[in-house]
Amino acid sequence: MITPRSLVLSGMIVFAVAVRLLAYFQPDALPLNFSPVMAIAIFGGALFTDRRLALLVPLLAMFASDLVIGLHALIPVVYGCMALGVLLGSGLLRRKRSALRVIAASVGGATGFYLITNFFVWLTSGMYAMSAAGLGACYLAGLPFYQYGSLPGTLLWSGVLFGGFALLSHRYKALNALPQPAR
Repeated sequence: MITPRSLVLSGMIVFAVAVRLLAYFQPDALPLNFSPVMAIAIFGGALFTDRRLALLVPLLAMFASDLVIGLHALIPVVYGCMALGVLLGSGLLRRKRSALRVIAASVGGATGFYLITNFFVWLTSGMYAMSAAGLGACYLAGLPFYQYGSLPGTLLWSGVLFGGFALLSHRYKALNALPQPAR
């Protein structure tokens, strides 16, 4: 069922995707990988009352932006990481939200994304030796993108999304509908 709450949540996700596209079209606007991608997934998992929407809205928004940015071989891995972010948001933040929980989910989501996607880059790209040293080199090469991009980006955008929704729901009480059990 489409509710004012789901429309506001979807609108906030569309805004975050627009930021992702801004970074693509204006590469100097944000640091590399300073993306709202994982924050979108965590936010959707935490706040959509319908788990199908919690998964579909962020993934469809990502897919729409990926049609503009371009598709690549690791898209299934990236979307799998987003699905894990939705589960993380649902598990840690659906019933009880606090700044500490949002930070924990953001750090966990960004770190999981870094570990999983870099593992698959190592496994499939042919750029690294198929050894522990090659895997280490792959993680080391990806570390600046995590350290200066995805980790602070996920923390910032989670703050913007969760903080923005908290402010809106304080002002507009209709947005305070508590999440219901999954259908």
